[in-house]
Amino acid sequence: MIVDVNGKSAYVYTGGKAFDAALPTAVFVHGAEHDHSVWALQTRYFAHHGFGVLAVDLPGHHRSAGPALKTIGEMADWLAALLDAVGVSRAFVAGHSMGSLVALDFAARYPLRATHLALVATAVPMAVSDALLDAAREREPDAIAMVNAWSHSTLAAKPSCPAPGFWLRGMNARLMERVSATGEPLLFHTDFTACNAYTDGLARAAQVTCPTRLLVGQRDMMTPPRATRALADTLRAANVPVDTVTLDAGHALMSEQPDDTLDALFTFATARAAGRPQAAH
Repeated sequence: MIVDVNGKSAYVYTGGKAFDAALPTAVFVHGAEHDHSVWALQTRYFAHHGFGVLAVDLPGHHRSAGPALKTIGEMADWLAALLDAVGVSRAFVAGHSMGSLVALDFAARYPLRATHLALVATAVPMAVSDALLDAAREREPDAIAMVNAWSHSTLAAKPSCPAPGFWLRGMNARLMERVSATGEPLLFHTDFTACNAYTDGLARAAQVTCPTRLLVGQRDMMTPPRATRALADTLRAANVPVDTVTLDAGHALMSEQPDDTLDALFTFATARAAGRPQAAH
């Protein structure tokens, strides 16, 4: 579905069903140099089980017009404008990696608009090494290779091989290459710089008011489980209901553990969404 957001075209995947703003809305936000397709399984299930789904391509990523936004705060404001454009006032918001920072910032900036928050493979702060920033700027193929290796817990993680030729690492590499080819120059570096520069995470967490679930990969090398401790403590100090679900996976939870990730998201969303009508904005 193409939506006009702030005068620019934005693509949102609706899970194989026409978006219905009268249903509870679930928003999914991808990470750096990715697009909506990282949520393929989860979004289709949500769309066929009672939700209106909006899996975004952030500005400058794949099908959404650029320019890419430079800061996490700008992306959070863009998300609010997207909800305005489709006539939705409140939504369940899930984000992966960079997208988790966007989701967190959105929930803090717009506390009446986030019914509940799922942060997948998150870290606050989400520091990016100088080596990776340099590779993203000067040698993007090397950056893609580095991230691809660090995102997966094994060389051939299940369900990597349900059939000949199906390989999670290969699919992820091709996705990043496609987003790079269709986006603006230095997009990976722009995304990583936004993550690295985001120093407001804990302050924003203190402003969150909705129930929150953290999904972490036990073998995640990019955002290891320990990187969520300060975030969880800050949310609890703000009297936010928060829990953590740990899965046997690396950073790419949605593909390495698709069913468990779906279960963790859907049980949380349905438990919290029950009885919450979606009023048009």
